[in-house]
Amino acid sequence: MTELKGLKPADACRWDCAALGEVMLRLDPGEGRIRTARTFQVWEGGGEYNVARGLRKTFGLRSTVVTALPRSETGALVEDLISQGGVGTSHILWREADGVGRNTRVGLNFTERGFGPRGALGCSDRANSSASQMRPDEVDWDALFETEGVRWLHTGGIFAALSADTAETTLAAIRAAKRHGVIVSYDLNYRASLWSSHPDPDAARRVNREIAGLVDVLVGDEYAYASCLGIETPETRVDPCDGRPFDALVGRIAGELPNVQVFAATLRDPISASANRWGGVLWLGGERYATPVTDVAILDRVGGGDGFVSGLAWAFMEGLGPQAAVDYGTAHGAIAMTTPGDNAMTSLAEVKALVGGRGAAAVR
Repeated sequence: MTELKGLKPADACRWDCAALGEVMLRLDPGEGRIRTARTFQVWEGGGEYNVARGLRKTFGLRSTVVTALPRSETGALVEDLISQGGVGTSHILWREADGVGRNTRVGLNFTERGFGPRGALGCSDRANSSASQMRPDEVDWDALFETEGVRWLHTGGIFAALSADTAETTLAAIRAAKRHGVIVSYDLNYRASLWSSHPDPDAARRVNREIAGLVDVLVGDEYAYASCLGIETPETRVDPCDGRPFDALVGRIAGELPNVQVFAATLRDPISASANRWGGVLWLGGERYATPVTDVAILDRVGGGDGFVSGLAWAFMEGLGPQAAVDYGTAHGAIAMTTPGDNAMTSLAEVKALVGGRGAAAVR
């Protein structure tokens, strides 16, 4: 088997991809530090949304985001940035805001890029955000997935971890998507700081186990699998880019998750904040597909994994098969890490050139 089973044709759907997740404002001090910054550049970003934006801006597909924002100036800014990214805004839930942020607000993410021995640093200020208050009954899932039509739903563990309600919203969306024959991808994207405040101490494992049993494409590194699914992994790794332990992990859990068609992961070894070894691997139909691990110069590491998912999804939706999926995912993720902000500032032609082996020589 070299194709995803059940992928709808493009002409049967309004949207190629819908992403469910929080969209935050990212405040970027550029080459400076958060603690001494006097100016910040503003981007929009979020683990789930970034995939939809990459599919729209790099790959030219039709995407929309399901999220919530306050009726405030900051909410309007996020909407404007989403629109600039070409992602549909018709599925944003709008909250009445009190003007102070007590009842609802936009989540903020302060992120340093890092350099050399100084690693990237993220500092979130997102409690009580509009997206964290989303409930499963607020979205007409049948209208989205059936009346409008969606080929691919992407969501992830960051959104699911925001609150008990967002965990249930994630499950409701996935169940509805599967009823209507939509391919579902889920990035485990484990964040201990989010799950630690959940009222159920076992929620990360319980929720992610249930989600993993439903989806078609599961993305996550060994740490995410161990934390979210209760899978024991080796305590030490000689080489983080050695994909063989991941191969063994997939072999152990594939039988427990029979609905999962694709297991995928990025392979990353941070030599420094400015240089990573980088590659990708996926399993489909019992076969392994991978890219070589190469050295990638890093400007801004945030969004590399999301770029990987969007490239992978595009290749499958184009019917290019699993090797192309891991090739395009890895290439797109690499380019995303060479530009500021969460998302790649690139074209499909650049991604194709990188997949085809073109180096970094100037294009004139």
